[in-house]
Amino acid sequence: MAVRVQPRQLAFSLPHAESLTRDNFLEGPANEAALALIESWPDWPNRVMVLMGPEGSGKSHLAAIWAEQAGARSISAHALTPASVPGALTTGALVVEDLKPADFDERAMFHLLNLAREDGAFILITARVPPASFELELRDLRSRLRAAPAVSLLPPDDLLFRGLIVKFCADRQLSIDETVVSYLASRIERSYAAARRAIELLDTEALRLGRPVTRALAAELLRNA
Repeated sequence: MAVRVQPRQLAFSLPHAESLTRDNFLEGPANEAALALIESWPDWPNRVMVLMGPEGSGKSHLAAIWAEQAGARSISAHALTPASVPGALTTGALVVEDLKPADFDERAMFHLLNLAREDGAFILITARVPPASFELELRDLRSRLRAAPAVSLLPPDDLLFRGLIVKFCADRQLSIDETVVSYLASRIERSYAAARRAIELLDTEALRLGRPVTRALAAELLRNA
């Protein structure tokens, strides 16, 4: 007797383009100070500023908005080298993304900050923890980073958190209703990263199972997570 086996649908992890325009930035009390900094440029209190916040809190989105305004280039902190510094500052504005302890070239960063001061250039640094707290070998670099004012992005309030869930779904072209939003908002950790991970999981599983994203599917996934 021939047995028909139902083929298992495969879910492919495809890149999803996230809109990083000003119109698509979700505002709330958690990020109002950071947004005010971006919108106040070039009237900054210092030509080197730090945007600080947890993973997924909107640092890169705000940096992209500022880069559009200021004509800034962007470089990952770990990719910065002494040789790349002059070219990085050719437009007079630069985003240095994701500065982490022990994950960047101290001499390159020192050279960058010195050249920016000489040229009157603007630098926006994004980081998860205060650069002023880094243990550094170069004492002069430590003083430069401590002199850079930092603006923090705070954990999202309820309204912003629900908005993030909707936005992450929209970025993936997922259609969800209010019951799914309410269910997720009340049951997952209230953090930017947790919201993003939950939507990624829902998207992957809905595709694999060939099911729409519903409250029932969300409940199944969270129960088995």
